[in-house]
Amino acid sequence: MPLPPFASPDSPPPTHWVIPFASSLSAPCQHALPHVDAPGTLPRLSSLLGRLQVVARLEGDEYQLSMPHERVLAAEMGWEAADGLQPWAAWWAAQDGPGSAPLEADRCWALLSPGHWLMGRDHLTLLDPQSLGLDEATSKALLEALRALFEDEGWTLRWGAPTRWYASHPELDGLPTASLDRVIGRDPDIWLHEDPDGHPLARRLRRLQAEVQMLLYQHPLNDARSEQGLATVNSFWVSGCGRPPRTLTLPAVTRVLGELRAPLLGDDMPLWLEAWRHLDATALADLTQALDAGQPVRLTLCGERHAVTLASAGAPSLGRRLLDGLKQLAARSPQVTPSSFLASL
Repeated sequence: MPLPPFASPDSPPPTHWVIPFASSLSAPCQHALPHVDAPGTLPRLSSLLGRLQVVARLEGDEYQLSMPHERVLAAEMGWEAADGLQPWAAWWAAQDGPGSAPLEADRCWALLSPGHWLMGRDHLTLLDPQSLGLDEATSKALLEALRALFEDEGWTLRWGAPTRWYASHPELDGLPTASLDRVIGRDPDIWLHEDPDGHPLARRLRRLQAEVQMLLYQHPLNDARSEQGLATVNSFWVSGCGRPPRTLTLPAVTRVLGELRAPLLGDDMPLWLEAWRHLDATALADLTQALDAGQPVRLTLCGERHAVTLASAGAPSLGRRLLDGLKQLAARSPQVTPSSFLASL
């Protein structure tokens, strides 16, 4: 769903603040949400919810393959790929910069994320790869340990960063996959119980995951990590499949604020609330200042299901502001609270 324009062709485009992980359906987040309404906690967000207008709403659900913020950013770059087929592997490879191998533009690539699948009493849980503390040397050694398994199946592997590897296969085109951010903290089997649309590579990937788990079980690299009290690397997640698109750069006016990601995925609600307070005091203060100066602004808040875009309506005249103020006093309608708005995402 493309986002609508908010400025005339002759005026500069509005700055667009995008906040992923603004809320979650998880029980810890739902219990934490009322705290954002405490006096003085998020004063700028509270004010902005009353001053900005909802101009777009991107609907979804918590089982959709792509996260709401990923769909918003894909639209910003003009990608038209279907759900689960957005080429985020190519995008991340472009961010890796010097030291990483370039991805051939004529091939379909996938993001291969080394990870730890935590075995619980009833189900698995995929831990955030960023929480593993992988250094470059260990990550490269792990990739080399797996290389023969993949190459025997016709895969080509590239190293990009400690938690980002890339893989290509002649049959990879058209394989829909769930975003890594969608699966972290949840049971990966939710998205693996069936071959998506009968894709020929899906079942073979499941077999490859089982082989990787056996190879890495008690591997010397993992034994060393266990001795250090670190989580082992016992599997991988495939996502972001696609050929490199024409555009791999977000518009210059788009600002993605990622401070909420790690604490929310880790269910660290005190840290998540602190990150919200920091955003309110910094980025949302900048947004408020731009709004006060009469500049057009956009703010997109992204949750687990939906993304809602709010925008300024333009600088009204003094008479218009007075009239609107009188109407607000007459209506005496209660203002939307931050917690109720975030819960709706």
